[in-house]
Amino acid sequence: MSTTPKIALVAGGSGLVGGYLIQALLEAPEYGRVFALTRRPLGREHPKLANRIVVWPRMAEQLKGMTAHEAFCCIGTTRAAAGSDEAFRETDLDAVLLFAQASRAVGVTRFVVVSSVGAKSDSKKLYLRTKGEMEEALAMVGFNSLDILQPSLLLGSRKEMRPLELAGQLLAPLVNPMLTGSRESLRAIPAETVARGMLGAARRGGRGVYRYTYAAIRQLSELKPHQAIPVEKPPRK
Repeated sequence: MSTTPKIALVAGGSGLVGGYLIQALLEAPEYGRVFALTRRPLGREHPKLANRIVVWPRMAEQLKGMTAHEAFCCIGTTRAAAGSDEAFRETDLDAVLLFAQASRAVGVTRFVVVSSVGAKSDSKKLYLRTKGEMEEALAMVGFNSLDILQPSLLLGSRKEMRPLELAGQLLAPLVNPMLTGSRESLRAIPAETVARGMLGAARRGGRGVYRYTYAAIRQLSELKPHQAIPVEKPPRK
């Protein structure tokens, strides 16, 4: 087993999940360098962390000459925050795909991304349809491994708490136990657990396309370095 430290690329590191993910990667012994790609300075320092300011449409050009092993994508917004359907899709679909293509160009073989439970390219809901289209587009980029985490409502403290998220924080302890069986995937989940699940997906290894919902994400979040456990692929609906 190779002990060469890995190099990771992270997009969306200034967000809720992204912040926890960067911390998890910096603490992980198998990573020697973490490149956080942002539009504005990240505002944190660490010997293993390098913050690259990028212009999204020119990302591939700006990353030329770099080499990386794995890429982690936490890019995401909401229709309300974006301001229009087009602006939302530019972030949750176009920007994700640009990052994936740029990552592939610098040697990344494993791509780990946060999507959403219920993502389907034929959904009538803009959010779920866009996430589904994003998943399908990523599968065509050519990574050896594509890990797609599909959480439901994310729990955690944001600078600007959205009404649904605030309600989720309050109601999750009451509602989650009621969501069992086929509805378990709808349980709210801490953003930190999702971030550690992303790291766990990379640690798990395996080739191909994998999708993980609530139970599998929690399982992945417990993985330690060089530990591999079987995680079932949720059925594709």
